[in-house]
Amino acid sequence: MYNASQFADFNKTNVAQATKFAAIALENVEKVMTLNLNAAKAAFAQGVESASAVAGIKDAQDLAALPTKYAETGVQSVVGYSRSLYEISSAAQAQFAALAEEALAGYTKGLASWVETASQSAPAGSEAAINAMKSTVAATSAAFDQFQKASKQVVSFADASVRAAADNASKAAIAPKARKVA
Repeated sequence: MYNASQFADFNKTNVAQATKFAAIALENVEKVMTLNLNAAKAAFAQGVESASAVAGIKDAQDLAALPTKYAETGVQSVVGYSRSLYEISSAAQAQFAALAEEALAGYTKGLASWVETASQSAPAGSEAAINAMKSTVAATSAAFDQFQKASKQVVSFADASVRAAADNASKAAIAPKARKVA
């Protein structure tokens, strides 16, 4: 029922999928490392700027304005970092989901092919068992498709919620400036 070439093809597919998985993981680790390095550079630059500002204080009014200025800048930096980190992780999740869908489609196709081959070489009188096997494969595929659709809806809802929260945080960080001007 299951010959050596099918087994070899199955193994080749698994190696290809594992290679794609590793490539996606490494690509996204690199993105996070770059983001962190850039955040560290920006924090260092902000620290130098803050120290220079403190050193240049001439009166109490300048001193009083510093905490507000740097708090707003800090909030904006954190929101920007969080947004970037979320975008990287969201893109990685989408890449992994697409890879999983591709793998499942290949496995489902292979299983359907195997069931078809098995049904052709099955002894007489085993039609009920073969039909049950085909029905099980079809039901499992349909269930997974429903699960994928539901998962995509949840991810979409979560994405919209996170983006809305980030936008609200950005607006809250900018709001004190607007009040001071008014």
